[in-house]
Amino acid sequence: MSAAGTGGDAPVVRQLRVVVEAEDYDAAVAFFRDVLGMPEQAAISGEGDARVTILDAGRATLEIANPAQKRFIDEVEVGRQVAPKIRLAFEVDDTPAVTARLVEAGAEQVAPPTRTPWRSLNSRLDAPAGLHITVFQELGESEKGTPEGS
Repeated sequence: MSAAGTGGDAPVVRQLRVVVEAEDYDAAVAFFRDVLGMPEQAAISGEGDARVTILDAGRATLEIANPAQKRFIDEVEVGRQVAPKIRLAFEVDDTPAVTARLVEAGAEQVAPPTRTPWRSLNSRLDAPAGLHITVFQELGESEKGTPEGS
């Protein structure tokens, strides 16, 4: 089987969607669309006040970690075990600014922006709809081949 897991054929999965039930639907949509900045692709309503909004999250990946790796990530980013089995991570251009904006909009900061061994600046928050999230900024490498800010 190839690295893509498809035996060299075209990818089978075309899109990843994470569907989240939000008790306060309007607040959750406003937080992720208006504050975090995820463009709205579609909004659909149905009988009995059924509503869904589909937000564009850019490129999607599914990151599967064993329990030891999950514990390691929590320890690096937060200093203790906090994440549930599912945590959403959003790449941004400016972790400190986005973190401040999200906290101002009602998210609870779990850990401030923290430099990681994998050369990113990550912060943790508890967001609307009961989601535990990471916002991260890839730091890349400096001209000398060492992580920026080292």
